[in-house]
Amino acid sequence: MNKIMELESILLPGIDPQRPLVIAGPCSAESEEQVMDTARQLKAQGVKIFRGGIWKPRTKPGGFEGVGEVGLPWLKRVQSELGIYTAVEVANAKHVVAALEGGVDILWLGARTTANPFSVQEIADVLKGIDIPVLVKNPVNPDLDLWIGAIERLYNAGIRKLGAIHRGFSAYDKKIYRNLPQWHIPIELQRQMPNLPLLCDPSHIGGKRELIAPICQQAMDLNFDGLIIESHCNPDKAWSDAAQQVTPDTLGLILDTLVIRDAKQTTENLSALRRQIDELDNNLLELLARRMRVSIEIGTYKKEHNMPILQTARYDEILQNRISQAVQMGMSDEFMKTVLVAIHEESVRHQMEVMKK
Repeated sequence: MNKIMELESILLPGIDPQRPLVIAGPCSAESEEQVMDTARQLKAQGVKIFRGGIWKPRTKPGGFEGVGEVGLPWLKRVQSELGIYTAVEVANAKHVVAALEGGVDILWLGARTTANPFSVQEIADVLKGIDIPVLVKNPVNPDLDLWIGAIERLYNAGIRKLGAIHRGFSAYDKKIYRNLPQWHIPIELQRQMPNLPLLCDPSHIGGKRELIAPICQQAMDLNFDGLIIESHCNPDKAWSDAAQQVTPDTLGLILDTLVIRDAKQTTENLSALRRQIDELDNNLLELLARRMRVSIEIGTYKKEHNMPILQTARYDEILQNRISQAVQMGMSDEFMKTVLVAIHEESVRHQMEVMKK
């Protein structure tokens, strides 16, 4: 079903289809004054869809979990006084009902909700027969099937205005990012669901406001359809996620400096280079096949001499030497480690097959 999804546009009237879709607003709706102040400034920057967190799922209890339904009339003011659409995160059926009664224009499912099929199904059941755009953030962990499953549950409920939001993936060792982008996962989602609009959430990927601009540009370079960015009238005083929010003026600067690539550009001039890539890939496959044949011979020797398959010292030596060589040749250590680990796992699999015979 993935590739033949019959979807309707998530673009609302007045939204320019030639420009990236931009949804912006504070992580949390804190007060009516803060909501209106931020929305006015964002409208001045050309933003036409205002996001405001009404319900905020927190990792630990005791933190600010949103103002709740009391904030929905504030969003109604944004619509009526400023002519801006509104978007809200929902995590259960009660949230959906309240948001719909409050006249919210766009709903989205957060990463924690997407990770729970029961919650997604509950939301899908409530939304049956409702004509409203619904965006689905990737689950917390890098599980593409779980992401697709959430989208399919909503599609099966009859929802046709669907989109996905890439907000990165949690990791124990986060390094520079709050959530690792792992761009290959949303790219694969695009491959499997080419009709599905894909937005990027640079605020949650970066976790720091100085990272938002480069992440936005990366998303545009990868042909994403839009951005959902956290923007606050006074970010340093925000009640939640202060470090990853930008002022509306800064957001305007980020959007003005974005380079939008021409996705319709012809690729005929790339044909010669692509043929080189094809030839090199064929050579790589042949070399890998030869390497596996040697691994099988090694497995046979180990079996005949009653030796264990895993030789830790040898494996460590290969990792260190090959990674060092790769870095000298202009490749990243993380990339080469990923390649070598995958090759080693396949080699071990072949040797285990030998041991079974």
